[in-house]
Formats: sequence, C-alpha cells, structure tokens
Amino acid sequence: MRRGRFTEDQIIGVLREHEAGVKTADLCRKHGISDATFYNWKSKYGGMTVSEAARLRALEDENRQLKKLLAESMLDVSALKDLLGKN
Repeated sequence: MRRGRFTEDQIIGVLREHEAGVKTADLCRKHGISDATFYNWKSKYGGMTVSEAARLRALEDENRQLKKLLAESMLDVSALKDLLGKN
C-alpha cells in the first residue's frame, strides 16, 4: 500500500486550519493537494484528534492482519477438504 506524503498529524492540522475559517481553495493551494484529497481527508479524519487518528490506524492494521489470517485458514481448510475428498 502506498504511503502518502502527509502524516496524520499534518492532515489533522490542515483540517483544523479549515475549521478556523481558511477557504478550501487556499488550503489546497498552500499545501499542494487537490480538492478531492482534502474532502477525502475530511470524510476520514474530520473531527478527530491526533490520538484518535493513531488509534484508527492501529485498528485498521489489526483488521488487515485478521483478514489475512482468516483468508489463509480458509485456504488451508479448502485444501484439506479437497485432499480428503479425493482419498
């Protein structure tokens, strides 16, 4: 997965600038991002603090690992069923 140029701290800082009253177009120009990127950030990180964003990242990583483990175990079960079914 590609890592972005901005950390969660920086993203939340940009969103706080917007909450303080800076126009979206000015923010995007200042930080070198598109409007779409800004609104994606706003939908994901809007209203969060830095610690909440870190917690979100930890939960997403844990979820990704659990999905991988589940997929691997389902593949193992499928392979065992195929092997036992042919004997």
